[in-house]
Amino acid sequence: MDRPISPVEIRKRRIKIALSVVLGVAVLVGAVLWISGQLQTGVKQTSLVFYTVDSGTIETGVSAYGKVVPAFEERITSPVGSRIMEVYARVGDTVEVGTPLLRLDLQSIENDYKKLLDEEKMKCYQLEQQLGNDKIYLNDLDMQIRIAEMKLDRMKVDWSNERYLDSLGSGTADQVRQAELSYTTSRMELEQLRQKVENERQARRTELKIKQLDLEIFRRSMEEKRRTLEDARIRSPRQAVLTFVNTQIGAQVAQGEEVAVVSDLSHFRIEGSLSDTYADLIRVGAKVLVKVNDQVFPGMVSGVTPLSDNGMISFSVQLDDKVSSRLRPGVKADLYVVHAVRENAIRMANASFYTGPGEYQLFVQDGDELVRRRVRLGECDFDHVEVLDGLKEGERVVVSDLSSYKDKMVLKIR
Repeated sequence: MDRPISPVEIRKRRIKIALSVVLGVAVLVGAVLWISGQLQTGVKQTSLVFYTVDSGTIETGVSAYGKVVPAFEERITSPVGSRIMEVYARVGDTVEVGTPLLRLDLQSIENDYKKLLDEEKMKCYQLEQQLGNDKIYLNDLDMQIRIAEMKLDRMKVDWSNERYLDSLGSGTADQVRQAELSYTTSRMELEQLRQKVENERQARRTELKIKQLDLEIFRRSMEEKRRTLEDARIRSPRQAVLTFVNTQIGAQVAQGEEVAVVSDLSHFRIEGSLSDTYADLIRVGAKVLVKVNDQVFPGMVSGVTPLSDNGMISFSVQLDDKVSSRLRPGVKADLYVVHAVRENAIRMANASFYTGPGEYQLFVQDGDELVRRRVRLGECDFDHVEVLDGLKEGERVVVSDLSSYKDKMVLKIR
């Protein structure tokens, strides 16, 4: 037989049941409120930027930074140590070839050059004097040879006469031998004299060549001095714009110090740099997209430095459209060096949310709602990002900033 339930126990059971009902209702109300909050959170359509997922070409590459510089820029240095006397042009002036830019103090250099001119004249006079002396000396030796030849002919006749007299009995054998000895001696002396003349002629010819070579070397040295003096009269080497000139009159400038810069401001190139981690992706001829003030210019890598500097490598970019009024020297540029091309890739817009390949939580339009979805993205170019998973061609995805709704699964479009 069951034990009767006391009124106290009945009251406790009723209280427990009431608490369970209240708790269940609270949970149900909370769930309803959460779902209602999710469904009712909305965003204005005018604040959204959509992109319709499509397929197309993506040029993958690496990003870098650069600066717009003149395609041609020549730095003019002082060829001598001097001081500035006058300045003839100002920064921003368009100068022609040979336009004087400034004047240096060249008095001492001009005096040195005049001394060299005098020394050249002296060397020329000395060379002419040697030519005259050599001619006189060699002519004298030639005359001695002719005299010796005449003596030899006479001795030959004497020797012949002595032999004839000896054959008639009027002469003696001693006289014949004496005449023969005199003839032989004179002939050897003539040969010795001829050899001496030839040696003298060769020696003086060699000495003359040495002096002529010395004069040529001196003239080349003097010509170098003349060019240095001419270069010291600082002029523009070509038609360009003067972008720098030292205007400090009286200031001392050292040899090799920069005194002016002329630039071609109608043609430009880009000087870029990026981490040497991507050195193997940078090669001469690679396509580059250059973004300057929201304008994109196509170009290509025209040169790469072989060495890394503080973990960075430098390279230069030649623009396809080098003549452009939209470019200015010194302006910063975003560079995108293309190293691969993907055809028929599923893609979406490259917006500020994209920080590199990986997974992202994006809102995709579904009727009048935005549903958060996990999307896997790959490589990018300036305009597009490759979609690897999570989106299909034709779907509309929000590319504007919705980071304030990162805890919402569904948003209502108002």
